[in-house]
Amino acid sequence: MFSKETYIQRRQVLKQKVGSGVILLIGNEESGMNYRDNVYPFRQDSTFLYYFGLDVASIHAVIDIDNDQEVIFGNELTIDDIVWTGPKESLVDKAAKVGVTQVKPLSAIDGYLKDISGKKQNIHFLPPYRGEHALLLQEWLHISPAEAAQRASITLIKAIVSMRSYKTAEEIAEIEKAVDTSVDMHLEFMRTTRPGITERDLAGRLQSIAIGQGGDISYPVIMTVNGEILHTHARDLPMRDGQMSLCDAGAETAMRYCGDLTRTIPTGQRFTTLQREMYEIVLTAQKSAIEACKPGVLFKDVHTLASTKLLEGLKSLGVITGDPVEAVANDVHTLFFQCGLGHMMGLDVHDMENLGEQYVGYSEDLKKGTTFGWKSLRLGRALEPGFVVTVEPGLYLIPTLIDRWKAENKLSEFVNYNKLEMLRDFTGIRIEDDIVITEDGNRVLGKYLPKEVSEVEALR
Repeated sequence: MFSKETYIQRRQVLKQKVGSGVILLIGNEESGMNYRDNVYPFRQDSTFLYYFGLDVASIHAVIDIDNDQEVIFGNELTIDDIVWTGPKESLVDKAAKVGVTQVKPLSAIDGYLKDISGKKQNIHFLPPYRGEHALLLQEWLHISPAEAAQRASITLIKAIVSMRSYKTAEEIAEIEKAVDTSVDMHLEFMRTTRPGITERDLAGRLQSIAIGQGGDISYPVIMTVNGEILHTHARDLPMRDGQMSLCDAGAETAMRYCGDLTRTIPTGQRFTTLQREMYEIVLTAQKSAIEACKPGVLFKDVHTLASTKLLEGLKSLGVITGDPVEAVANDVHTLFFQCGLGHMMGLDVHDMENLGEQYVGYSEDLKKGTTFGWKSLRLGRALEPGFVVTVEPGLYLIPTLIDRWKAENKLSEFVNYNKLEMLRDFTGIRIEDDIVITEDGNRVLGKYLPKEVSEVEALR
């Protein structure tokens, strides 16, 4: 964890931003996979980690702004627990490391919150994203699960977003650790992939690197020869020569900060001519997008730039006709680039997504699009120093989507459907890096990960 002063200061700023009332931050619990004691890997709530730093199951926290109190609720280990786990640091001692002196038993939280409700203090809480969170809100505050998200505190959400969006130097250093491990994972992918190896075998090797360097993966590894399927995970599917392999994988540090990188390589030793041409189109779009990321620039506009570069490249192959800028204005790019260019990254790989993209990725003056393609752009707002974002353009040739557009002769003034047939079974390419916005531009985070065609093929 960071220093005690970091967490004390974060909570102090949060209290000032929220102003009054009581802030309830619900921690996560362990969850059984197939019976109670065989649990999924534990992951603490990211906002709880940000303000209290304790990666411990079944603890919750209350910040009473009006009475200047901070309380952690949780149980100390019993002798029955210690028999299985061995002696561990007490919760009281852990709390002291983040500047909290009041620790109460878990059973006390119900009465504590009832007392607050009786005093008519406003209780701020976040939208629940787990079923047990909703049930706890029902038990403690008598809010039905159906109402919980609607009754979440907008004031608290906005206050948290206004803090977590701007990464401090110590956070960026921790994110770079995650990105460095992610680079090691991708180098293993680029050196080890060969015809006959299965997607699952490769994914397992990559996860072992993340675990071996002290953390774990920040999301399930996307390892596939079907790069046109945006989030398909590793299968017991042998890779074949002539195919391309797409790996979207990132590590999470012991402090839960994330990395998120993507590379696409030939399964054999070399790209085919068409694969190389398509790869260069995506690489040009990515380089242009990264260069454009500066303070004050709308990320939505960077997405538009990348989309234009993709269509310019496809025009050079005869697939697109007319003006690429006009084509993007008519959403032609969504036939090939259906997702967003990138997203915020930090303690979550899609940072703060549970708080609502309308607050994290957009603003009062900039609303998220609702049409196909644009509704998948998680981040549109103006970039600011301290933002950590991904930049990940791609080309995805989805046969079902192509068939639908072709059947409607949709936007045929821009799309040469006869030429497009040669790409029908092409699959997909994505190239992704993580950047931090600086005062005068941006910096790509982490160790260098090859992405030029010659560099990629040299690793094969």
